Amino acid sequence: MSTTPDDAVRAYVDAHRAEFLDDLAAWLRIPSVSADPGRAGDVRRSAQWLADRLTTTGFPTVEVWETAGAPAVFAEWPSDDPHAPTVLVYGHHDVQPAALADGWHSEPFEPQVRDGKLYARGAADDKGQVLFHTLGVRAHLAATGRTAPAVHLKLLVEGEEESGSPHFPALVSARADRLRCDAVVVSDTGMWSADTPTVCTGMRGLADCQIDLYGPDQDIHSGSFGGAVPNPAMEAARLAAGLHDADLRVAIPGFYDGVVELTDRERELFAELPFDEAEWLRTAHSHATAGEAGFTTLERLWARPTAEVNGIGGGYQGPGGKTIVPATAQLKLSFRLVEGQDADQVQQAVRDWVADRLPAGIRHEITFWGATRPCLTPLDHPALRSVVRAMERAFDRPVRFTREGGSGPAADLRDVLGAPVLFLGISVPSDGWHAPNEKVELDLLMKGVESAAYLWGDLAESWRVPVTG
Repeated sequence: MSTTPDDAVRAYVDAHRAEFLDDLAAWLRIPSVSADPGRAGDVRRSAQWLADRLTTTGFPTVEVWETAGAPAVFAEWPSDDPHAPTVLVYGHHDVQPAALADGWHSEPFEPQVRDGKLYARGAADDKGQVLFHTLGVRAHLAATGRTAPAVHLKLLVEGEEESGSPHFPALVSARADRLRCDAVVVSDTGMWSADTPTVCTGMRGLADCQIDLYGPDQDIHSGSFGGAVPNPAMEAARLAAGLHDADLRVAIPGFYDGVVELTDRERELFAELPFDEAEWLRTAHSHATAGEAGFTTLERLWARPTAEVNGIGGGYQGPGGKTIVPATAQLKLSFRLVEGQDADQVQQAVRDWVADRLPAGIRHEITFWGATRPCLTPLDHPALRSVVRAMERAFDRPVRFTREGGSGPAADLRDVLGAPVLFLGISVPSDGWHAPNEKVELDLLMKGVESAAYLWGDLAESWRVPVTG
């Protein structure tokens, strides 16, 4: 649909590829690890580097926004068309911790190119996928002869995503007027594979907790007292075993309240993907699939809520035996949530379930950490169709649809700004997010640049927004 010339876009991208990769390498050398207080200065340096680069790109408004934690970067470039939609691009500039001793083949903050791949922490998650928008918008302008983007373009790049985005909801709420938009584009996601480009249409939410159980006031002799007083380690095991029924559905009353079920069309779209279960199991380092009855592996991963035991402990763990009834036990649980579930309601359901199952003589405390809400893009939204067309032009092949099993802050943007969330990412599973030897495929990165260059014109041409006074 867009009249942006493909050849002109590709010529511009090719001509500026080396310069772009030099810029990316410079940014990747900044170890912006938000989880490490000792790297706070580096996170701030990363934000300023990006702000300077966005100014050089041409954004007339670029600001570093302070939070109670790490700074975020905001940029804005208005279109000269008052009817153009407003699009907010989201990403993050902080990264996971990394050290050579973790198993890296080269220093994680010294980028290296090997066999068409750029290795460095943050190469794919998420600096590479943020930065491709800078070259993308320049290619869009060069190919169309415009002096401003075809859409009102905004960027918000936070500095705490890898630490759970603790201050992000407050930032979005406080700056909602500046962030107002018609659609959000999240470039912090990936594709099925290099040969099967895909668009993500949803992410699950997350609620996780620790349950501390207390029985006797101290460890006591199992011969003298065992079988006559409640045992917190046994109760932790009973809670874990009772999480699911025989069909591996979560057995907590009210857990499925509000769940938006998969449509037949969505199941058909998932089934179109070239899923190899044996290969997937090798990737998962596992030996069999398991999960809720009546659903495929991909449906379980992307569109069904789950409950997992992340850790269980209590009592004696040393060598040999120690015949005691332990005084305490702990259970760590996480719940992945899907569209329609309310994290607060799920947390209360878990609290009620635990309280109802524990016997007299066992005290307990439940600590929930910050919850992340699920997010789903309507398949028929016109902006999603623009993303698909832009990627199909860049990759020159059909684009399929996926969801993400993980979680992120996209729902905060959707809920506060009242705008649909779209996902535009080019990373592939082998890129190794959060793992040693994280990398990005350079040719795919350039496809991300092209996709962004095509997207703005397509959105402006296919989705007109009424002007309000």
